Amino acid sequence: MNAELLVEVTRGGWVESRHDGHAVVVDKQGQIVAALGDPGHVSFLRSSLKPFQALAVVASGAPDAFGFTDAEIALMCGSHAGEPEHVAAATSMLAKLGLGPDHLACGPHPLTSPAARRALAETGMEPTRVHNNCSGKHAGMLALARHRGWPVEGYHRPDHPVQQEVRALVAALTGLSPGGPDWHEAVDGCGVVTFALPLVAVARMFRYLGRPDLLPADLAHLAPALDRIRRALVAHPTMIRGAGQFDTEVIRATGGAWIGKVGAEGYYAAGLATGHALALKIADGQDRARPVAVLALLERFGLLPPGAEALKERWARVPVTNTRGEVVGEIRPAGRLAAGL
Repeated sequence: MNAELLVEVTRGGWVESRHDGHAVVVDKQGQIVAALGDPGHVSFLRSSLKPFQALAVVASGAPDAFGFTDAEIALMCGSHAGEPEHVAAATSMLAKLGLGPDHLACGPHPLTSPAARRALAETGMEPTRVHNNCSGKHAGMLALARHRGWPVEGYHRPDHPVQQEVRALVAALTGLSPGGPDWHEAVDGCGVVTFALPLVAVARMFRYLGRPDLLPADLAHLAPALDRIRRALVAHPTMIRGAGQFDTEVIRATGGAWIGKVGAEGYYAAGLATGHALALKIADGQDRARPVAVLALLERFGLLPPGAEALKERWARVPVTNTRGEVVGEIRPAGRLAAGL
């Protein structure tokens, strides 16, 4: 099935750009209740995979073995902005493992927080690996390796036991077979393996982040670890991204009734306290379309949790401004999202 129009960008009342994509919403039984484009569209999760990479770490008992705080557990799920609290938490995790930034397989990149970027520049320092937005995830994987007695060298490679454990966990949660027709692998931007899976399978997996009690009997042992991740994110929402960012503000506004994770190239997945979940991919990879499409999709089905009004004010329709600060257009739902499906 082809991608479907989700969002359009206007200027002076004229549609200047359009963003197509695929989206699916499932209920607590995993049944599809809404689909745009192809609900079986196979796409890389990118950073949307992080809560379940973190699940492998938490379920192993590594955070307790090394004394990780809830904020540090939340950071493992995050694509952080490089703010001082993020860097401090990642540095603390490595210290508890007896390791340093050079043990991280992710490379340095510019900080995504403008304030943090300016502050670092004022010190004359360059970003290090610990400033990478994935440093919490990588520190968690190093903890898993240490806890299991595996070598820390090469922990990011697809054949390392750390990645094998993550792969087996995602396979169990989705019911998919690694190497099967609906399972593809590649290297993510931070050097770790990532998976391309059908959107509907990802949405079904994210149900368990919103409602760990929905896990089937053979996976019920994972419920305490998922609940711990949920509680850590609710207590420390800025660790998943940063103040003012979509992932953080969704958790903050709804008190954890909606927990989602963005991924690069326009990916998004989330679980709700109702047991519903969604997965979405913007076909052209443009992040600007993502929050607008997600809010419209949930609103059309009456799934926006209490507190989401604050999110709507910012992201339901996003003003397009010029360099003078004048509003010259907007980013808005389009197609069936605008028509109410």
